[in-house]
Amino acid sequence: MNTTTNNNPDLVVDPQQPPNVFPQLQTQPQPQQQPRRPRGFAATAAATAGSGKPKKEREKEKERTKLRERHRRAITSRMLAGLRQYGNFPLPARADMNDVLAALAREAGWTVEADGTTYRQSLPPSQMAAFPVRSVESPLSTSTLKNCSVKSSLDSQPPVLRIDENLSPASLDSVVMAASNTRGEKYASVSPINSVECLEADQLIQDCRPGDHENDFCSTPYVPVYVTLATGFINNFCQLVDAEGVRRELNNLKSLNVDGVVVDCWWGIVEAWSPQKYIWSGYRELFNIMCEFKLKLQVVMAFHEYVANDTGDVLISLPQWVLEIGKDNQDIFFTDREGRRNTECLSWGIDKERVLKGRTGIEVYFDFMRSFRTEFNDLFTEGLISAVEVGLGASGELKYPSFSERNGWRYPGIGEFQCYDRYLQCSLQKGAKLRGHAFWGRGPDNAGHYNSRPHETGFFCERGDYDSYYGRFFLHWYSQTLIDHADNVLSLATLAFEDTKIIVKIPAIYWWYKTASHAAELTGGYHNPTNQDGYSPVFDVLKKHLVTVKLVCPGFQLPTEEDDQAFADPEGLSWQFLNSAWDRGLNLAGVNGLSCYDREGCIRVIEMAKPRNDPDRRHFSFFIYQQPSPSVQGTICFSDLDYFIKCMHGVISADLLP
Repeated sequence: MNTTTNNNPDLVVDPQQPPNVFPQLQTQPQPQQQPRRPRGFAATAAATAGSGKPKKEREKEKERTKLRERHRRAITSRMLAGLRQYGNFPLPARADMNDVLAALAREAGWTVEADGTTYRQSLPPSQMAAFPVRSVESPLSTSTLKNCSVKSSLDSQPPVLRIDENLSPASLDSVVMAASNTRGEKYASVSPINSVECLEADQLIQDCRPGDHENDFCSTPYVPVYVTLATGFINNFCQLVDAEGVRRELNNLKSLNVDGVVVDCWWGIVEAWSPQKYIWSGYRELFNIMCEFKLKLQVVMAFHEYVANDTGDVLISLPQWVLEIGKDNQDIFFTDREGRRNTECLSWGIDKERVLKGRTGIEVYFDFMRSFRTEFNDLFTEGLISAVEVGLGASGELKYPSFSERNGWRYPGIGEFQCYDRYLQCSLQKGAKLRGHAFWGRGPDNAGHYNSRPHETGFFCERGDYDSYYGRFFLHWYSQTLIDHADNVLSLATLAFEDTKIIVKIPAIYWWYKTASHAAELTGGYHNPTNQDGYSPVFDVLKKHLVTVKLVCPGFQLPTEEDDQAFADPEGLSWQFLNSAWDRGLNLAGVNGLSCYDREGCIRVIEMAKPRNDPDRRHFSFFIYQQPSPSVQGTICFSDLDYFIKCMHGVISADLLP
């Protein structure tokens, strides 16, 4: 049996137990150690778990933490977007802080290698004599600059420091050197000429002076310009009413070197009286005249009504047979919370409901597009029709009719949700049941009215219900309905117009963009508050169908006091829109949405169409110039349009704009 010797006579060793090497510790009481407090998300989870809070409270805390993280990521994303736009930093799409620091270092004249090594480089020897060189006392400690020898020759060459290879590259900026260390390559020629103090004042002024041709668009990318043709040339019986007026306007446009013309083909005119009875005679005459001028043609499948903005009168309604159905079944139209019907376009709730004389909404759109493709097959074959725009909502834009002036809306009201028809309510209730909360199958009751401000409502105010569990569910369903409508219609449009460019028009809902909720965008169908990107899922669907996205550009209008009160930010919205679409490889185009055509507004639109500081040289595929007002006689200011087109084509300076 093994025995254990012990010099302490008071200690009895049990042979069955391992000996205690430090017996004296047993006689001292051990202080109770406090457990380390967890940090961050773990701290929140541990605190809620130990506090006896119910599971629902813990889940809410986790959700709030996730929201804070999303908010921080959104802020970071916008900072990176600003650096790309205004700082001309070529940051990757998934940039992190290392990419930002590397870009800043390169901007400051440093060299950043792939492994992160950062150092300065000198100018070529031939340029060194042009700069005065003076010695600068090094602030580095002697321990850092060990093995460093200074050799200077006041007559022939500047002072030189030989730097040890262990010296950090970040320290090189504080020393005057033209070094060649033992390893040779990395810091082979580092010179003090990179210091700002060594530059002459004239050189600094010259580098900082803005370019002499800041507003010069010569030699910029060529952006084709199309002009919309006045709606009144085709009457409600699909007849061409003024052939000579068309020729005069087309002749003027031809003299301005426009690239083409845009024509609206109205569903309410062509299929006005009976289902599947299409009358294209007036459009045939119009297109034959266009063939004489050899102008490219873009056509719009207009499935909405047309209203004169000045008087509010409906000039072109939906087809009469559809309005007759609507008298007996008003739920085929979008409906607000008060039950007011909106006849601008059909509700997306009937996209798959056979309520239109045995056809669904999607089938009605497809039959109209297929009829047009068959009727004008010769123009497609000849290449006269270059693109087809598919209307997807109110005003032909992919949005809900949430800003109806006939229902009392005035800018900058937040608008109202348009989901209270029977079919969309059934869809909402079904979604709520699938989510496990059937009582969520209703619209919000505290979202205000058409002309409310966000802070006046409980839903859109700061920390309002829009960011609650129910609010996020409802807004996701509301925006997903918009996305599903676009997906369903475009699936058939690509089938009807095979091998033809398809265009989708996206609105610019820029008022209340600087608030947390982005209330107007939410009622319009875009779930785009500050902590969420509401355009990415839309663009993903549009990318699937390879469409060209046409943005309504608000840049023609100068900011007003009313815009400031509405926390409007058209530039911020446009920048988010453009970057999100371009990052997905979508082709972009633009169209002016307002009738203000001043010089500064034109320049802003041109800068948006082909930004000079974009490192990828991206630009619009084309631009649509809408006439200020719809008139059969034509109201284009041709002198202004001439200069605008030349700037877009890149053949004239913007300084020549009147």
